[in-house]
Amino acid sequence: MKKIVVIFGTRPEAIKLCPLVKALKSCPEFDCKVCATGQHREMLTQVLDVFKVVPDVDFALMRPNQTLGGLTARIIDALDRYLALEKPDVAIVQGDTTTALAGALAAFYHHIPVAHVEAGLRTGNIYSPWPEEANRVLVSRLAKWHFCPTETNRNNLLQEGVDPTMVFVTGNTVIDALLIVRDKVRKYKDGRRRVLITGHRRENFCGRLDGICQAIRRLATDFQDVEFIYPVHLNPNVRETVSRVLSGMENVKLLSPQTYLQFVELMENSDLILTDSGGIQEEAPSLGKPVLVMRDTTERPEAVAAGTVKLVGTSSDGIYFGAKRFLEDRNACIEMTTAANPYGDGFATRRIIDALKKVLP
Repeated sequence: MKKIVVIFGTRPEAIKLCPLVKALKSCPEFDCKVCATGQHREMLTQVLDVFKVVPDVDFALMRPNQTLGGLTARIIDALDRYLALEKPDVAIVQGDTTTALAGALAAFYHHIPVAHVEAGLRTGNIYSPWPEEANRVLVSRLAKWHFCPTETNRNNLLQEGVDPTMVFVTGNTVIDALLIVRDKVRKYKDGRRRVLITGHRRENFCGRLDGICQAIRRLATDFQDVEFIYPVHLNPNVRETVSRVLSGMENVKLLSPQTYLQFVELMENSDLILTDSGGIQEEAPSLGKPVLVMRDTTERPEAVAAGTVKLVGTSSDGIYFGAKRFLEDRNACIEMTTAANPYGDGFATRRIIDALKKVLP
């Protein structure tokens, strides 16, 4: 029996890894341990409750106003001690977070092979998104096995010299997670149009988030019949700007961070989504929702090529006119909602398990 440690610390990581954790725990070939760093706190716990996953260890490392350097150091130190005791055969990390990078590095220090879920995403600009692009590039250098959502991701790794026998195209486990919970959410039938907004990227803090909020304010003023719903991230940089620009508008609802089920419900009941998130670019198309990405680059070009998302940039005018077109032109929405989602069919977890059985005899 092979011992596998699954390491995560944020809500997006937990959403994408919980289906895999549950599958690993049901396989007699594997002894699966779950290690939570606590990079996020309340938001992480909410996801674990939905999927009924209980970590074997939780470092609870989150600190108010934590710096990337301080967080990285704390995670590496805690994982260094934990991995020395557990001595797993494999460490699994996901995506491009600080936890993913620190987990891969700590495992490398102990000569523990690393499996990277959601591997091979690239923008080609190490500062966009920041620090995620650097994180995932560095994890790729440390990982032994790479589980890619798409062929594009696989090709990115091959161009960087990764051994093709170590790269597997699986689809994205976020679709597996979404399909597990989709039937648990309720649908509104009051006929009112809704725009769902998320915005929290670090690279948008320096003035860009203010422009994003100004665009939403203009949209809410011009489209009084539309409800604009914004679950506001806990980061103080986000909360101050959003509250200052958008508080007090009758058709703008500023919500506290939502549980995973609540957020899927908001996506299901929206007509348009404005986001700077990566995961939503994958999830929303499976629900038939058009997505406008408030970023200048995306590591998910497959969605742009497929027509399920559209880049509108970070300027206030770009976001305003991009969203205005979709609110005024029903055909534009129909074109996006009928496009095929390139990120999977809900069987990514099964493909990862099959690959692990082959490489871990």
